[in-house]
Amino acid sequence: MNNMNCSKILYLVGLFLISNSIYCQSKFKVALDAGHGDHDYGAVYHGHIEKNIALAVVLKVGKILEKNPNVDVVYTRKTDAFVDLIERANIANRADANIFVSIHCNANKNTAACGTETYVMGMSKNASNLEAAKKENEVITMEKDYKQKYEGYDPKSPESIIGLTMIQEEYLESSIALAGNIQNRFIDELGKKSRGVKQAPFMVLHKAYMPRVLIEMGFISNPEEGAILDSEEGQQEIAQAIANAIIAYKKEFYGAGEGDNIVKPSQKMELKPVIDSAKTLTTSKKLDTKTPAGKKPETKTEPKQDDVDAVGIIFKVQLSASAKKLELVPSNFNGLSNISVSSDGNLNKYMYGNTSNYEEAKRLLSEAKTKGYSSAFIIAFKNGKKVSVQEALKQ
Repeated sequence: MNNMNCSKILYLVGLFLISNSIYCQSKFKVALDAGHGDHDYGAVYHGHIEKNIALAVVLKVGKILEKNPNVDVVYTRKTDAFVDLIERANIANRADANIFVSIHCNANKNTAACGTETYVMGMSKNASNLEAAKKENEVITMEKDYKQKYEGYDPKSPESIIGLTMIQEEYLESSIALAGNIQNRFIDELGKKSRGVKQAPFMVLHKAYMPRVLIEMGFISNPEEGAILDSEEGQQEIAQAIANAIIAYKKEFYGAGEGDNIVKPSQKMELKPVIDSAKTLTTSKKLDTKTPAGKKPETKTEPKQDDVDAVGIIFKVQLSASAKKLELVPSNFNGLSNISVSSDGNLNKYMYGNTSNYEEAKRLLSEAKTKGYSSAFIIAFKNGKKVSVQEALKQ
């Protein structure tokens, strides 16, 4: 074989590998987490064991999703194994998953309690939500050296999770969207009673740097619901509903081939589990708030609210949702301008761009992601009212 032919073959092989790499990177990656495992049985009622049901459903969801060529699935466990809560999140982070879905069964001393609920990460003053988080978080006491790994956290007081690090609020809105999709599927496809989308400080969600939810599929303490959860047919139906919700979420918020050059979850992971506070105090410096010589200070922009009077279809890119109120200047949004904000109670939703052209909206989304907003997504308005992107595209 002459050198010319050799070079051509090497070129073609290289081209194939690059193309294959780009194709793989463009896939939507789902991290599935089966709650509990091994010596951690979870809830046990009427012979139904939570760890077994959660694993069975996760494997079924994964099998359905793996049939989709545009989806990759990562599992925190595929066998009856015990995995630390923080490691479950880190498995998703290292894989650069787009979403994290933790699957569990509910239980209550009141055996009449029934229905499904899906949680997102966050603080709550609701006693029942805090109790649910407390029950799930207490599993850390089964982990080796848990006091060092979770220093500053008291399993008996789920509110203390706020003292560890700031909650990843930038993923809250998209987590709520995913959770809502799941609950809607349970209602529409399975006719289940919905207990709604709720917020609570679950440790397993805390360190996952992506939209993440924890699903309570139903109450195994309820004899009728427990029997369905522990049946092959019941598990398959629940798995299909969850998979359908995930695919619907993907279609609405992620465009094919988008998301290159973004800040990935693996890059946000803490490299060291313990911080030397003494060293931090000696090396920290007071921030210089002076404007550098020759540089004009940024112009403060009055907050722009949603275009409530706009006629027709408008697309924007939602960057983040946070309780913090930020000035709408480029330095607060990684250099992006044309920022608007919408306030919903204590939650401020920050949006980029304003266009009636969906292709332009996709370009803006790609730009936002290159600036580090990996969880950004397109939202739509019709005559000033928020609608789904699918509905907007039908117009």
